[in-house]
Amino acid sequence: MRADGAPEGLRQSMSWLHTWAGLVVGWLLYAVFLMGTLSYVQSEITLWMKPELHRSVADEGTLTRAVRRMEALASGARSWTIGLPGGRETAVRVFWREPDTPQGRAATQRALLDAGTGEVLEARETQGAGFFYRFHFQLYGMPWIWGRWIVSIATMIMLIAIVSGVITHKKIFKDFFTFRRGKGQRSWLDAHNATGVFALPFHLMITYSGLLLFMNLLMPWGVDFAYRGDRDTYFAEASGRLTSGAAGTRQAGAGTAARVEGGRGGGGFHGDRDDGNSHVATVPLEPLIARVTALWKADGIDSVSINGRGTPEATVEFRRRGGGSLVDRGASDLLIFSAVTGELQPPPQTPPLTAARATYNVLTSLHLGRVAGPTMRWLLFLSGLAGTLMVATGVVLWVVKRAPDRRRLGRTPLGHRLVEVLNVAAVAGLPVAIAAYFFLNRLVPAGLADRADWEVRGFFIAWLLCFIHPLFRSYRQAWVEQLWAGAMLLALLPLLNALTGGSSLFSALVSGPRAVAAFDLVALAAGALLALGALRTSRHSMGARKEMRRHSVPSEARPA
Repeated sequence: MRADGAPEGLRQSMSWLHTWAGLVVGWLLYAVFLMGTLSYVQSEITLWMKPELHRSVADEGTLTRAVRRMEALASGARSWTIGLPGGRETAVRVFWREPDTPQGRAATQRALLDAGTGEVLEARETQGAGFFYRFHFQLYGMPWIWGRWIVSIATMIMLIAIVSGVITHKKIFKDFFTFRRGKGQRSWLDAHNATGVFALPFHLMITYSGLLLFMNLLMPWGVDFAYRGDRDTYFAEASGRLTSGAAGTRQAGAGTAARVEGGRGGGGFHGDRDDGNSHVATVPLEPLIARVTALWKADGIDSVSINGRGTPEATVEFRRRGGGSLVDRGASDLLIFSAVTGELQPPPQTPPLTAARATYNVLTSLHLGRVAGPTMRWLLFLSGLAGTLMVATGVVLWVVKRAPDRRRLGRTPLGHRLVEVLNVAAVAGLPVAIAAYFFLNRLVPAGLADRADWEVRGFFIAWLLCFIHPLFRSYRQAWVEQLWAGAMLLALLPLLNALTGGSSLFSALVSGPRAVAAFDLVALAAGALLALGALRTSRHSMGARKEMRRHSVPSEARPA
């Protein structure tokens, strides 16, 4: 109801809903958006955080060297996986599993190999960008079920805020081309509208697809009813693991576990020699490698595997780099040969792809950035930043809009003060904590026990300090100081990288790895943006203090 007793219109109701829905979960959504945006480049971030891998350079002989190293490293293993480096990685990732024992199933082991020499690389222990990814969807450190439920509820509210925001701003697309600089509340509203409209399709997609990813957590009743509580069968059918024939058995067998562990296609890789542990000799691998390389010349091989080494059913599997689509990974992206005869085998049989499953695959693949090339990945990254800024400008706008009320009261109400503190700590403090995480990655001794946990602890300690700091400073002072802290820390990351064993920015630009150069350049750009924000906030604060002093002096006391 309006003040005159008349009922509110739809837009007024939507405005109220948009304001409060956005504020209640705004700080959490800001963190989820920023962490999710960083997850689009998690391979690049993790590479930067392992300087021991920066000087590994792949060439045409990388796969052959990796095979020879595996023959010495895991000659008795029944399952090998070799994942070749690409544009986002530099080292060869290998996984293997020794034969099972009467005591139980053998654990999967892993190592990193220098792509140029085949030598084992000892990279520092770190969670890398995997920490950001897990924080994004389940709030790292919380019990996973509670973290996912909290993020899911916040995502639902985000969807409500987006829809209500579109209804509220009837001139939202016109306002996208309008930005009034230095106009206080109007400027913040223009910035909020621009960042919201710039990537509005992305915001709708990322929010709705995020709920789809949690579909079985949020609405499990249909599956439970149709499958009588047997969710394992549902997930097996949905993912195509329930197949027929020998190929299906291979896909659901030991190789699948190694593929899941390694995050790549293929379950293992065996050498081409009979070392006494094998009962059936395998064909030489070089002709198969040459054949597949010639066939996939444009894309290249992403991973190679052998399942069941030493048995008549042993197979060699090749998976193409960049294969698959938003709808599904096609059979043309996987080649399977008999390791005994060298003959090409039929691909695994999977259930027909339904329209519902195809729609689900497209939306969730977009959310995860699956099969995204460099250009699309940058677009997703920039759209994620736009979403992050949209949330940030929204929570700041809430404070700016209520500034006249606080001036009339002559004080800041407790609720408003709480919002101010949370705004500073969430929006400006999170980049400080992220930069501290990167600093600890290089400053914590590489051989320290549980060093990866200390990196994460340092992140949360830094962020906690950012929550405490604005309690003892004015709103604008806290903004300026935390923005400057984040700017300086981020701007120093390229220097830190060069001084602690990583490839320098100049070296990475000239000879690679380009992913490390991209990280350093983005860090410099982010630092510059934070510094610009600190300067503008500081100047605005000085201007506001001068204006207050001018109005506080009686007119008769002012100079003529």
